[in-house]
Amino acid sequence: MKVVFLGTSGSMPTPERGSSSVALCLGRSVVLLDCGEGTQRQMVAAHIGFSRVKLVLVTHLHGDHVLGVPGLLQSMTLQRREEPLTVYGPRGIHAFLQGVSDTLGGPGFPVTVHEIAEPGVVLDAKGYTVEACKSDHRLESWSYAVIERSKPGRFHPEKAARLGVPQGIIWKRLQDGEDVDIGERTIKSSDVVDPPRPGRKVVYSGDTRPSDDVAKLATGADLLIHESTFGEDLVERAAEDGHSTAGQAAGVAAKAGVKRLVLTHISGRYSDAAPLLDEAKRIFPNSSVAADLLEVDVPPA
Repeated sequence: MKVVFLGTSGSMPTPERGSSSVALCLGRSVVLLDCGEGTQRQMVAAHIGFSRVKLVLVTHLHGDHVLGVPGLLQSMTLQRREEPLTVYGPRGIHAFLQGVSDTLGGPGFPVTVHEIAEPGVVLDAKGYTVEACKSDHRLESWSYAVIERSKPGRFHPEKAARLGVPQGIIWKRLQDGEDVDIGERTIKSSDVVDPPRPGRKVVYSGDTRPSDDVAKLATGADLLIHESTFGEDLVERAAEDGHSTAGQAAGVAAKAGVKRLVLTHISGRYSDAAPLLDEAKRIFPNSSVAADLLEVDVPPA
C-alpha cells in the first residue's frame, strides 16, 4: 500500500503545489482521494496510469477538489477505456458530472456516481471497505477511511510436515482457518498458521475544521492525511473559512491514536511549511508535511 500526494495546495495552486488530490495505490489499483485540476499531469509525473484508477472519492464540491474529474474522464475515454469507474461524493456530484457530460460529451465507458446520504460504510469492495463521515466545512463535505481487509497469517509448511499433515488440499483448509481431522487427531489451524494480519487503514480528512467525527473515523489509523491550511497565527481565519491549523490537525491525530500524520492543503501564504510542521510536532511528534509527488509507504502491521 502506497500513498502518492498529487496536489497539496490549499484553495489555489502555487508554483510548488497543485490542487488537492491523493492517490492511494492498492497493488495495481488506485483510489483517488479528490481530483483537483492538474491531477492528470501529476499522475503522469508520478507514473500512475489512468487505467489503474478504479474509484474516485470526492470530499466536497469546491473546485480545487473536483474540477479535475471531467478532464480525467475525457482522457480515459480517449484511451478507449471500457472498464467501469465508480465515483462517490456529496449531494450534487451527479448533477455536476452530468452537466459536464451534457456539454462536452459523456464518457465512453460506464461511470457509476453515488451521492452519500449518511455516514458509515459506503463501499464494500474486494480487499477493502470505505467508510465516510461528515466533516465540518462550509458546505456538505465528507471524510473517508479506506480500510484494508485482514489477511491470513503466514502458513508454516514445516510445522504441518512435522505434524504429519499430507500436502495438498488439507494444507489449504488449514491456511483458510479450518481445523482438520487426520485419523483420530485434530490438527488446529493455529498449530501451523500465524494469527491473521490486520489490514491497514488510511484516513483522508478533506477540508474541515477540527472534528470529533473525523477523529472517531481515524481511530487507530495507520495514516491520517489531514488538512492544515493555516498556522495558529490564523486560527480565527481557519474557523471562519472551515479549515484547520497544523496544531488542530495534530490534536485530531493524537485524539484518534493514529500511527502517522501527514499535513496537506497548505495555504499559498506559507512558502516554507516548516513552522506548520513545528507546530504539529509539538502536539503529535510523528507528523510530516506533504509535498507534491511525495510517496509514503504504509507498511503492514
